[in-house]
Amino acid sequence: MKTVILCGGQGTRIRDVSENLPKPMLPIGDRPILWHIMRGYAAHGHTDFVLCLGYLGHLIKDFFLNYETSANDVTVTLGPQREIEHHCNHDESGWRITLANTGQPTMTGGRISRVRDYIGNDEDFMLTYGDGVSDIDISALISFHRSHDKILTVSGVRPPGRFGEIEADYTGAVTEFNEKPQATGGRISGGFFVCRRQLFEYLSDDEELIFEQEPMRAIVANNQLALYRHDGFWQCMDTYRDYKLLNDLWDRNEAPWRNW
Repeated sequence: MKTVILCGGQGTRIRDVSENLPKPMLPIGDRPILWHIMRGYAAHGHTDFVLCLGYLGHLIKDFFLNYETSANDVTVTLGPQREIEHHCNHDESGWRITLANTGQPTMTGGRISRVRDYIGNDEDFMLTYGDGVSDIDISALISFHRSHDKILTVSGVRPPGRFGEIEADYTGAVTEFNEKPQATGGRISGGFFVCRRQLFEYLSDDEELIFEQEPMRAIVANNQLALYRHDGFWQCMDTYRDYKLLNDLWDRNEAPWRNW
């Protein structure tokens, strides 16, 4: 099953981290967040990726085109018949990555539509954003999707609270203190979709088509959307604070999304 990852946004809210990188290339540790997302899928056996490129997409292309050289030790024999020998020391061997130019100004709906040919004849495919990590069980997500006959499954997550939460009893004595708890109210879309190929009937190549608006509303109206509840870790990288949080977790070896 192929995994489509939306990698084309401009990331305007996180420009204070870097103006020279697309958001999926912002690092957690020494690797882009996009790599972390892909490693999460690969841990469940899914290594066939379609990346929807847009803003600064050439940098994502360069990263993967030069991946063997940057990830491996290399022996170079100089001369008119130069040879390069890669001494493989990474775990990404066998990944298949389609790097698709879907247009710099194109919105999410148009991007997904424009990679339709790369899905081939597959009945289902996975879809997510290139800026969020989670400890979601991909295998369980797929099993849930296949248990119903709806076109689209969306993962509903509880976003982390922005502020601390304090609980007290009637006397005012504090009974619980959580610095940044998961929200206890409603859920939001965390991405990590599973889609039947009929999804393309709701999409077009229109560069202004936003997947989360008209197409999603039509899918809901036709009773074709199912919710997979995920109560574990989920975090997007929208702001500098998010960037710092994810890197702090990684540096402390406490990254919940690391399943490899």
